[in-house]
Amino acid sequence: MDKFKDECGVFGIFGHPEAASLTSLGLYALQHRGQESAGIASGDGERMRITRGMGEVGDAFKEETIEKLPGHLAIGHTRYSTAGESKIENAQPFLIDCAHGQIAVAHNGNLVNARELREELVRAGSIFQTTSDTEVVLHLYARSKAASVEEALVESILQVSGAFSMVLLTKNRLIAARDPHGFRPLALGRLGDAWIVCSETCALDLIGATYVRDVDPGELLIISDGGLRSIRPYPPSQLAHCVFEHVYFARPDSYVFGRSVSEVRTSFGRILAAESPVEADVVVPIPDSGVCAAIGYGEEAGLPVRFGLIRNHYVGRSFIQPQQSIRDFNVKVKLNPVRSILEGKRVILVDDSIVRGTTSRKIVRLVQAAGAREVHVRISCPPTVSPCFYGVDTPSRQDLIGATHSVDQIRDFVEADSLVYLSLAGLRQGVGERQGSYCTSCYTGIYPVPFPQDERAYLQLALKAVD
Repeated sequence: MDKFKDECGVFGIFGHPEAASLTSLGLYALQHRGQESAGIASGDGERMRITRGMGEVGDAFKEETIEKLPGHLAIGHTRYSTAGESKIENAQPFLIDCAHGQIAVAHNGNLVNARELREELVRAGSIFQTTSDTEVVLHLYARSKAASVEEALVESILQVSGAFSMVLLTKNRLIAARDPHGFRPLALGRLGDAWIVCSETCALDLIGATYVRDVDPGELLIISDGGLRSIRPYPPSQLAHCVFEHVYFARPDSYVFGRSVSEVRTSFGRILAAESPVEADVVVPIPDSGVCAAIGYGEEAGLPVRFGLIRNHYVGRSFIQPQQSIRDFNVKVKLNPVRSILEGKRVILVDDSIVRGTTSRKIVRLVQAAGAREVHVRISCPPTVSPCFYGVDTPSRQDLIGATHSVDQIRDFVEADSLVYLSLAGLRQGVGERQGSYCTSCYTGIYPVPFPQDERAYLQLALKAVD
């Protein structure tokens, strides 16, 4: 489907005899955040072991593989690449042995100065094994002359810029680190005497753990036999929580940035209905990401919400194309209209976003072909006009239809009777934003963390000042 690609999911646990097994379960809960590869590193206080594999969690790990990862502490990662190719060398966690001892790292986010740092490290003699931005942190750590693990790690992360929620593992410590702007979520939980750190609270729910709090932006949290210790090496910084976590990425049963994802998305739908009323008979979500907003839209508009599109959940990433062309085949194999709900009706289709517009057009055609009298498209976020460089894989600006077309032009392209996006003010109202606490760069072209000048040209940033 024509969607933004999920980022990565991280999970860590300290103080449980089945640390690796619980980590694998946690990664299942975070599978939506990345399906390219998965990995687990574990420790028993003496040494560390690691396993990684390509594909989804169920493909990457076998039961006998997990059994070979004993120990009471572990970290895991499920990956979708936003920096670096999709290959086993880039699968995380990464594990190294250096003067400070063994350390493993799993990272969600994107380091905007990684290229600049990498070039400096290579000139100084470093040899990189991957094309991932995360490896830069390990090289900085290994080269540090600091006296302790914590000091070396602080020295390393103070040199990187951008978005990161990391879990790191030594042979006897679990460490969580979050960038000072708090771009990506990171939650702290408790299971008996064990501590857990993970990208979303849905991973805590799966293993029966209790949410304690978020790892704070700019916090370095060290978990050991001595308990929890917090280091805050950064000066106070402007918060920049990724609003797209609430729009699309996070699972609706999670809490991120202190808010229920389901409730926030439902509020988007309510506000969207108030902003864009239209005479209609039924509200139909585009599954699965449009469901919560459609419920909110229906509540506010006083219209029934019906599942007029059924998603085939058993379609993989690829499938055999028919020799004879079938119009809109790629969408049809994943979505099927329910004619009894759509025929003769004025339909409001609710979705979370439009990227290139091609899939939206195919879905509108499906609904029209099923007999809908009118099709009105409602999108529960503003038009996406700029790419993200903080851990979301978005197309370049010229491939974003919201950046190159007006709303009326997009309506004509997707062949809908009407098209309305949620306003930026409505989005901020829906998340209950404190002034400036969310990053909305994909909707505004204003980026809260600056880029190196050469990297700005390299990444072809779509800054407002350039437009």
